[in-house]
Amino acid sequence: MGLTALLCQTMAGDIVDKTTFDRRYFLVAASIFTAVSASTVLLVREGNVDHMLIYISKVIEGIASSFIGPCLAALTMACFGPDQFDAVMASNILWGHIGSVIAAVLAGGTAYILYPNIKYCFLVIGFSALVAVLFIGYLPQGDTLMGRGFKHIKTEEEESNEQPVENLNVQSTSSNSATPSSQEAARFSLMNSASTAIPDMPEAASYRDVFFEQNTYILCITGFFFHFANANVLLVLGELMGGENDDGSVKQSAIPLIAGAIVTAQITMAAATLGGDYLTARGMGRKPIFLAGLLTLPMRCALIIYWKDAGEGYLLSTQVFDGLGGGFFGLLHPYLVADITFGTGRFNVVMGLTASCFGLGSTLSNFFGQMVVEKLGHVASLSGSLLLSFIPIAIFAMFMAETKGHRGETGDAIVQKHAVEEKMKYVEMA
Repeated sequence: MGLTALLCQTMAGDIVDKTTFDRRYFLVAASIFTAVSASTVLLVREGNVDHMLIYISKVIEGIASSFIGPCLAALTMACFGPDQFDAVMASNILWGHIGSVIAAVLAGGTAYILYPNIKYCFLVIGFSALVAVLFIGYLPQGDTLMGRGFKHIKTEEEESNEQPVENLNVQSTSSNSATPSSQEAARFSLMNSASTAIPDMPEAASYRDVFFEQNTYILCITGFFFHFANANVLLVLGELMGGENDDGSVKQSAIPLIAGAIVTAQITMAAATLGGDYLTARGMGRKPIFLAGLLTLPMRCALIIYWKDAGEGYLLSTQVFDGLGGGFFGLLHPYLVADITFGTGRFNVVMGLTASCFGLGSTLSNFFGQMVVEKLGHVASLSGSLLLSFIPIAIFAMFMAETKGHRGETGDAIVQKHAVEEKMKYVEMA
C-alpha cells in the first residue's frame, strides 16, 4: 500500500486538479475500495499463504487512499476559499484524529476479545469507510476552479447582477411604486438567474515553475527526512513494549499496548491541532509551529533509548511527542501548500507531490530501520533516527521562508514569470 500510494499520490493530485468530474465521487470510490481492501484479510487462509490476494488488495487501497487527501483539501478550498481554508481544514484534521482514536479503540478491543482471531479487527476499518460514504453526499462541491488553487473568477452574470440588486435597494427606499412582493420577486429572479455559468478556464502555471519553487522543494525535502527518521520509531517502540510469541505471532498482551500507543498519539495530535489552530489564528507564523513539531522527534528518540528498560508505561508516554510532532506537521502541511501554490492552479498536485515525498521517507525508514534492528539491535536503530532527526530541523530553519500572510503572492509571482516567458517566446517567434 505504501509503495503504491507513493507512486500514485502526485498523479492523483494532478487528476483532482484537472478533473471536470465531481470530486465527491472520487471520495465515494476511495472509501468503498478502502472498505473492500480492509475486508479481504478475512479471506486469507490459515498459514498466511494468500500473499497475492493481500498484495492486490493493498495496491487497490494504495491507489484509493492517494485521492482522499487531495480531494478533501480541494473541496475545502472550493467551498470556503483561501481566507477560511485554515480554520476549516483544522476542523477537518481534528475530526480525522478523533475518528482515528475511536477506530483504534474499537479495533484494539475487537482484536483483544477475539484473540487469536485478530483479523476481525479489520472489519472496524471497513465499516468506518462505508459510514463515510453516507455523509459524502452532504458535502457541497463549491467553486471547482478555486478548489484547484485558482482565484475566484466572477462570471459575467455575477458581475451584471451586482449593480441591479444595488439599484433595487435604492428604489425601495426612495420610491413606493413597487410593492414588497414585487421587489422580492425581482431580487429572487436576479439571484437565481443563469449565474452559474462557468468562466473560461484560466491557464495553470507550469509544473516546472511550481515544483522548483524554493519553498516547494524545501518542504518536500524537510518532510522526506522527517518521515525517514520518524516512521520506524513506532515499530521499534511496539517491539520493545509488546514482544512476540515463540511462533512469531503477536502476544495478546501486546495488543492493548500497541493500540494504546496509537490512541495516545492520536489524542495528542488532536490537542496539537487545536493548539496549532489557536496560535495560527492569533498571528503566530507557520515556521515556529512547524519547527516545534520537528523538534519533538529527537526528544522522543532520546527518551525511548533512555527508558528502554524502564517499563511499558514510560515507553508508552513517549507517544505524546509523536502526537505533538504529527499534529503540528499534519496541520501545517496543507497551510504551507496553500500559501505556496494558491493562484497557480496546481494546489492539489503539490499536495500529492509533498505526500509522495513524505511516503518515500516512511517507506525507506521502515525498510532500513528494521534492517538495523535485525543486525545491530533496537538502540542502534533508534540512535540512527535520533541523528537523522536533526537534518529536517536544520533544513527548514535555514532555508524555508515564512509564508503566513503571503498566500497567493508566490503563486502570483510564478504565474507572472510564466506569462513573461511565454511573451518572450512569442516575441522571438515574431
